[in-house]
Amino acid sequence: MIITRTPFRVSFFGGGTDYPAWFAEHGGAVIGTTIDKYCYITIRELPKFFEHNYRIVYSVVETVQKIEQIQHPSVRTTLTHFGVKSGLEIHHDGDLPARAGLGSSSSFTVGLVQALRALNGRISSPKYLASKAINIEQNLLKEAVGSQDQIWAAYGGTNLINFRPDGTFHVEPLIISNERKSDLESHLMLFFTGQNRFAVEFAQNQLDNLANNVDDLHAIRKLVNVAHNCLTDPQADLGDFGRLLDEGWLRKRRLGEGVTNSSIDDLYKKAKGAGAVGGKLLGAGGGGFFLLFVEPDKQQSVRNALQGLVEVPIKISSPGSKVMVYDPVSSEECNMMSE
Repeated sequence: MIITRTPFRVSFFGGGTDYPAWFAEHGGAVIGTTIDKYCYITIRELPKFFEHNYRIVYSVVETVQKIEQIQHPSVRTTLTHFGVKSGLEIHHDGDLPARAGLGSSSSFTVGLVQALRALNGRISSPKYLASKAINIEQNLLKEAVGSQDQIWAAYGGTNLINFRPDGTFHVEPLIISNERKSDLESHLMLFFTGQNRFAVEFAQNQLDNLANNVDDLHAIRKLVNVAHNCLTDPQADLGDFGRLLDEGWLRKRRLGEGVTNSSIDDLYKKAKGAGAVGGKLLGAGGGGFFLLFVEPDKQQSVRNALQGLVEVPIKISSPGSKVMVYDPVSSEECNMMSE
């Protein structure tokens, strides 16, 4: 049995510039962090006496004979890509809801690749995991997704990620003192809007409108450098980080239809009226989690204003995808043990 643990992420600035269609021409960059909320993948080879060859457990349970019969797109495509022959049982568990703007789909793919490789006795570097997951999602599944989520999931940490026109990327860990990190954590509030959505639908709309969003995307890219200085300079006013989030959200909401809606706008208006400095909807838009930057003495007021929404406490800068349990047992050994 193999169990992998892969973090979810919070993207602060630069979202939209990580799409290949954009950075192939302009370059791109994002800044953000992984958090202490995770996706867990459990995988084991199935003994041959089961009636099915593959059992996939997530929000539904699939039991099938052939890989091509698996309905879960990422599982089906990843198993096919790796040429899996033996029967497998795969379980997925997550600390937070899927389709909520935290990069959960890419965390799943990275965690699955990590687990499959470990099952075959192979160690995977963060670069391998990120590159493989990007290839699976963008080229094999043909999904309208960017390239940041897979990197966060694989590498973990609080980073600035640069995307080069040639398709390569560079991960730069941010040098932040423990005091500064704790100060940032104390200002962040994460609320679930209660609205799940399929990010690719909104992402595709943004991709279709790239030509109309050039100015906003360049401005969003510039915020990355300003935020970098704000976080790493101990003398900088951390409140500027919240004001940058506000500016970034005003830019992001113009990138495509469906990024925001009247209920999300009302949520943000209430939060700011109660004392939030700034914030943003995480992911491509349409729902999911809202991140807010709030001075500690105003946080109860914000909770009261957003009464009814679930608040999720978070810690930042969690490690990347890891193998938590490594106990490989072949199907032949399982058969022997069952006799």
